[in-house]
Amino acid sequence: MTTSPQGLDLYALQTYLSSHVREVTGPIEADLMHGGRSNLTYRITDGTHAWVLRRPPLGGLTPSAHDMGREFRIVDALQDTGVPLARTVALCEDPNIIGAPFSLVSHVDGTVLRTREDLDDLATTDVEECAFALVDVLATLHSIPYQEVGLDGFGRPQGYLGRQVRRWRDQWQRVATRELPDIERLQARLETHVPDESDASIVHGDARIDNAILDPAELGTVRALVDWEMATLGDPLADLGLHLVYRDPAFAPVLGGSAASTDERMPSRDALAERYARARGRDLSQLDFYLALGYFKIAVIAEGIHARHAAGLTVGHGFETVGRAVPQLAAAGLRTLTERSTL
Repeated sequence: MTTSPQGLDLYALQTYLSSHVREVTGPIEADLMHGGRSNLTYRITDGTHAWVLRRPPLGGLTPSAHDMGREFRIVDALQDTGVPLARTVALCEDPNIIGAPFSLVSHVDGTVLRTREDLDDLATTDVEECAFALVDVLATLHSIPYQEVGLDGFGRPQGYLGRQVRRWRDQWQRVATRELPDIERLQARLETHVPDESDASIVHGDARIDNAILDPAELGTVRALVDWEMATLGDPLADLGLHLVYRDPAFAPVLGGSAASTDERMPSRDALAERYARARGRDLSQLDFYLALGYFKIAVIAEGIHARHAAGLTVGHGFETVGRAVPQLAAAGLRTLTERSTL
């Protein structure tokens, strides 16, 4: 058996999997796929089969965002609903096995577009197709009656938007490493502009192009949408607003300065919003609020990542630039509330 990667006790995991996962046929190995920005993610293999294990980050400062049971439950509930997903395998909520709760799903082969460099060899039509495909998946997710898949009670859709503003305000107070007046102003403006919820649906909470595994032969096909740690029941336009914020170059430093979602060949924010509006028949007249809420959320998340990195608690590379994104995102959120959407 190979040496355990940081954040994972491979020997304890071997014992657990041998008794809980029938497919395991021999010694396992593990490699960190990515980590530190959200839940730590590892590829586990016994030489014949492969799985993906997720566990909370080291030294997590926002514990409600890293509930492994919630993430596993929603992916399990959405199996065979038309939303492309990995197959659920096991959930261990006992933190004494590997040092933290964890979930295990099947490994889905495919293409993941994380950086602008990943798009270099793609035709513009391919870039557009994969971006629109993710919007279509988001629209499909939002159309699923959550009661019919056993998720009634998974969240509280009524009052969702106001709670989101308060939640991310509270998270900022938990993770802030500095004073940032624009964050305070943005939070105050959001509180006074909260609209009525547009609808109630399952929301992914982090629908970004690098959270989609694509078919290498047909990039317009999403094989699996991953990273469900922020999923809940809420206003679907909050999902859309956040997705559109990822298109802004201000987000790039959060992913080391080269986020695929910010590439200039990606469809424009308006084009993505119009694609969603056609698919779901949505009124986007209040989109400015949802965009500003998205900027606020990502600014707070980025500050939390920056705080973990400053404390030496991140695993992997590319965290040096994250902190500089926070003021840019806060400023962009404020601009959004003064430059109302025309969609």
